[in-house]
Amino acid sequence: MAVDLSHKGNKQYLASKTCNVCKRPFSWRKKWEKNWEHVKYCSEACRKLKKKIAVVD
Repeated sequence: MAVDLSHKGNKQYLASKTCNVCKRPFSWRKKWEKNWEHVKYCSEACRKLKKKIAVVD
Protein backbone atom coordinates (compact mmCIF):
# COMPACT_ATOMS: atom_id res chain seq x y z
CA MET A 1 0.00 0.00 0.00
CA ALA A 2 1.52 3.33 -1.09
CA VAL A 3 1.38 6.39 1.13
CA ASP A 4 0.16 9.57 -0.55
CA LEU A 5 2.13 12.55 0.79
CA SER A 6 -0.03 15.20 -0.86
CA HIS A 7 -1.70 17.92 1.17
CA LYS A 8 -5.26 16.61 0.83
CA GLY A 9 -6.35 15.87 4.39
CA ASN A 10 -2.82 16.24 5.74
CA LYS A 11 -1.87 19.88 6.19
CA GLN A 12 1.63 19.31 7.55
CA TYR A 13 2.89 19.13 3.95
CA LEU A 14 1.52 22.56 2.96
CA ALA A 15 3.83 25.53 2.62
CA SER A 16 3.69 27.97 5.52
CA LYS A 17 4.75 31.51 6.38
CA THR A 18 4.75 33.78 9.43
CA CYS A 19 2.33 36.69 9.51
CA ASN A 20 4.09 40.09 9.54
CA VAL A 21 1.59 41.52 12.06
CA CYS A 22 0.67 38.81 14.59
CA LYS A 23 3.80 36.66 14.04
CA ARG A 24 1.72 33.46 13.91
CA PRO A 25 2.36 30.78 11.30
CA PHE A 26 -0.23 30.29 8.57
CA SER A 27 -0.52 27.71 5.81
CA TRP A 28 -0.99 27.86 2.07
CA ARG A 29 -4.60 28.16 0.89
CA LYS A 30 -6.09 27.43 -2.49
CA LYS A 31 -7.21 31.06 -2.87
CA TRP A 32 -3.56 32.15 -2.61
CA GLU A 33 -2.40 29.68 -5.27
CA LYS A 34 -1.53 32.32 -7.89
CA ASN A 35 0.14 34.85 -5.58
CA TRP A 36 1.54 32.89 -2.62
CA GLU A 37 4.91 34.65 -2.92
CA HIS A 38 3.17 38.02 -2.32
CA VAL A 39 1.03 36.95 0.68
CA LYS A 40 2.28 38.60 3.90
CA TYR A 41 -0.68 38.47 6.28
CA CYS A 42 -2.68 35.56 7.68
CA SER A 43 -6.03 37.33 7.54
CA GLU A 44 -7.89 40.40 6.38
CA ALA A 45 -7.83 41.67 9.99
CA CYS A 46 -4.02 41.55 10.13
CA ARG A 47 -3.77 43.22 6.73
CA LYS A 48 -5.89 46.11 8.03
CA LEU A 49 -3.87 46.34 11.28
CA LYS A 50 -0.57 46.80 9.42
CA LYS A 51 -1.20 50.54 9.06
CA LYS A 52 -2.01 51.02 12.75
CA ILE A 53 1.10 49.13 13.82
CA ALA A 54 3.31 51.11 11.41
CA VAL A 55 2.07 54.40 12.94
CA VAL A 56 2.89 53.22 16.49
CA ASP A 57 6.46 52.16 15.59
